[in-house]
Amino acid sequence: MQGLKVLIRARSSAHRLGYVARRRCISAQPHYAQYDHPEDQVLVDGRATSRTAILSRPSALNALTTSMVNRLKRLYESWEENSDIGFVLMKGSDRAFCSGGDAVALHNLLNEGNIDECKKFFETLYNYVYLQGTYLKPHVAIMDSITMGSGAGIAIPGMFRLVTDKTVLGYPEAQIGFHPDAGASFYLSRLPGYLGEYLALTGDKVNGVEMIASGLATHYALNARLPMLEERLGKLVTDDASVIEKALAQYGDIVYPDNKSIIRKIDAIDKCFCHDTVEEIIHALESEAADSYDEWYKTTLRKLREASPLSLKVTLRSIREGRFETHDRCLAREYRISLAAVSQEVSKDFSEGVRARLVDKDFAPKWDPPSLAEVTEEMVDVYFRSLEESDSELKLPISLREPSI
Repeated sequence: MQGLKVLIRARSSAHRLGYVARRRCISAQPHYAQYDHPEDQVLVDGRATSRTAILSRPSALNALTTSMVNRLKRLYESWEENSDIGFVLMKGSDRAFCSGGDAVALHNLLNEGNIDECKKFFETLYNYVYLQGTYLKPHVAIMDSITMGSGAGIAIPGMFRLVTDKTVLGYPEAQIGFHPDAGASFYLSRLPGYLGEYLALTGDKVNGVEMIASGLATHYALNARLPMLEERLGKLVTDDASVIEKALAQYGDIVYPDNKSIIRKIDAIDKCFCHDTVEEIIHALESEAADSYDEWYKTTLRKLREASPLSLKVTLRSIREGRFETHDRCLAREYRISLAAVSQEVSKDFSEGVRARLVDKDFAPKWDPPSLAEVTEEMVDVYFRSLEESDSELKLPISLREPSI
């Protein structure tokens, strides 16, 4: 096993989110016994010099709970300190990698008036995401199948992000009255052009090939090859990122977006989503739609009009601020936004959005305010203001994990 300096060099050279996507990839989906008991929601597969964390809440598409994230954080910390472990993997079970935070559970907590438990979830999640972003050992996230919101946030900060022909990634937060979090404002703001704004505001989905093209993923492989790939990784005795890279590439494929891909719309996205306000973005789309037979403009407008007007404005500002902030600063800001959302001081859009889309499923949310014109700058400012008590701000172990900062 190589020393700590090698691990630090590997991390800094490959994982910071100013990454350049490699054009090859991988994926895997073996069968594991599934349980919904709390102690079984994160399983562990141990190999010679690696450990695999397996998200195992199939009934909820592996949606994250506080207990799951706590277990992940404890496991990752212990694996980082164990000199016998060279690298770490993460994957999901059944039909999903991870569908993000358990929005229904948060909705139920709010209905019970238990805001403190909601705060605890976000604090725990963002600390784990920060741990991923500063992890000293090579990390492989096998993002096979459904990946949503903060499900991407627990994978993208790592060194290697493997996607497959079954991978689907989306950010539906604005459509449920929330905002893309768990570091999303950091990495989405660093995608080509204004693709990050487009994904965050519309909730549109991208596939594995598009994730490779945009830099969200580093490797691509067919889902059918995952068992072979996992077996190869399991036999490695190394902490060398280049050795892991070669193993990933061995089963990977070179892929390019097809003509219908959203990547082919990047010029149109940049032209419409470069504007400073949501109103200007919508106006640009309407102008293009009037002069074009391309249904994409109308579809994009429909998606924006289905979202919470307040969430759209909060999300756009968050992504724009993220362009100029470090990963930890983005997490701290997102924590403030999340607490403002669950405090319901300005609006109950989060509870209403989850009710309409995930609980009652009538898909008819009653947003408050109901229109962009009624969302004031003062309302949006509440989501970004510093918390009244300094002790309430998100606490990240920056001095321990990034002492040079």
